[in-house]
Amino acid sequence: MGLFEKKTLVDDVEAVPSEKYTNEADSGDFVPDEGAVHAETFVVGDGWVAKAQRLAGKFGVEQRGIERVPSDERTNDGMSQIGTLWLSANMVVSSFAIGALAYPIFYLGFIDTILIIFFVNLIGITPVCFFSTFGPRFGLRQMVLSRFYFGWYGVKIIAVFNILACIGWSSVNVIVGAQLFNAVNHNMPGWAGILVIAISTLIITAFGYKIVHTYERWSWIPCFIIFMIILGEFAKSGHFQNIPMGVGKSEAGAALSFAASVYGFATGWTSYAADYTVYQPVGRSRKSIFLWTFAGLSFPLLFTQMLGAAVATAMSIDDGKNAYMNGYESSGIGGLLAAVIVPPLGKFGQFCLVILALSIIANNCPNIYSVSLTLQLLARATAKVPRFLWTLVGTIIYIAIAIPGYDHFESILENFMLVIGYWLAIYEGISLSEHIFFKRGFSGYNPADYTTPSKLPPGFAAILAFCIGAMGAILGMAQVWFTGPIGKLCGAKYGGDVGFELAFSFSAISFCFLRYFEKKHFGR
Repeated sequence: MGLFEKKTLVDDVEAVPSEKYTNEADSGDFVPDEGAVHAETFVVGDGWVAKAQRLAGKFGVEQRGIERVPSDERTNDGMSQIGTLWLSANMVVSSFAIGALAYPIFYLGFIDTILIIFFVNLIGITPVCFFSTFGPRFGLRQMVLSRFYFGWYGVKIIAVFNILACIGWSSVNVIVGAQLFNAVNHNMPGWAGILVIAISTLIITAFGYKIVHTYERWSWIPCFIIFMIILGEFAKSGHFQNIPMGVGKSEAGAALSFAASVYGFATGWTSYAADYTVYQPVGRSRKSIFLWTFAGLSFPLLFTQMLGAAVATAMSIDDGKNAYMNGYESSGIGGLLAAVIVPPLGKFGQFCLVILALSIIANNCPNIYSVSLTLQLLARATAKVPRFLWTLVGTIIYIAIAIPGYDHFESILENFMLVIGYWLAIYEGISLSEHIFFKRGFSGYNPADYTTPSKLPPGFAAILAFCIGAMGAILGMAQVWFTGPIGKLCGAKYGGDVGFELAFSFSAISFCFLRYFEKKHFGR
């Protein structure tokens, strides 16, 4: 049977649409398929890449990487899978930990913590929801889409930051999961917990888009049940403390710094957003995509972080001389959770902690799936390496970081990730400015140009604006390693973090000015 006969399509789980779709967007505009790559082409040839693709297809592994998805290979999967993907990715202990840090790190009251969590999360997830609507429209991954903002060469700098973010946060997350295992069984070494979570994540992400969506569709359920058990047991304990709101410069600085942590976690998915909607039909309603993404992100983020903030108030009992503070100091967030559910529930409480440790898999799946796509973007040579091999490479790298990091430099790694997180505000400032003021909406894109450097923006304005945005972040940051001059003015002793705000505004304003002259000179 020839390579181009129908049967070869079933080898790739993404290649078989449930029904045919037109390439007409919900606005009625025609979206051409030029530049799209059909599934048959991945298995053509006698080289090692084609052989690896054919072998992968036999096991149902997604063969597509950063190539544009044609409209006739989109699937009829419901939009609810978009919501459940983000629901599972955020119904995790990592999100709980963000809320729990409000008291021991920032010394905030309960009401101010809840207000920050609510409003800042809603702001942070808005860019994720917006860029998710681009996937069905153009069939392009988020980093590939970024070529229309940063140019063919400039986007490679953005790709490096995205790779650092994917690998770095995967390492931090897997360490948190391993700590939970250790809180249950002190004889379990950190490296063992890291390997369990990392290998499980690798298996899911190697199979690709469809399996990631399938896993994330259901994995939130046991985690939600366990968080409800935690809520019930903590409420029954009567240990909640309504810590009063502070006043003055110290409170303002702490609130700004905590808001930066919340925003960074919520908006961190922006650079992956379109990756998980590219197989949706072109005609999908942008409003529906936006709202499903919004629902999938907002509920778990608000629920878990507010729960974490509530549980953390118990650490203030007896001036910190209590089981909750002892658990937190000995085993971090895992110890805090253990103090809530292990004493009343015993072995079942320990079982719940194990399930929460495994929830890190759902959190890391988008990281590792998307890092494989970003690695393909670095050069034409890396684009030829199949996506599923890059998932293996990414997994090996973050395991190599996480195992020594578990005992020696976890806090250094986490502080480093918080510092580079400002790049997302810069990315959003430039991308949104280009879309609104220069592309003037979706009609300003020709998706077929994504492989033609001469038809993309030169990228000079974007890169210079990125550097100016980085300067804004440095001026406004308030981190363990460094507090900028403006950051020092926004609080008391430790300042207040306004790095995200300044990074976004500096990059957006400078980009609009620079891009005007760039487009006038180059005509693109």
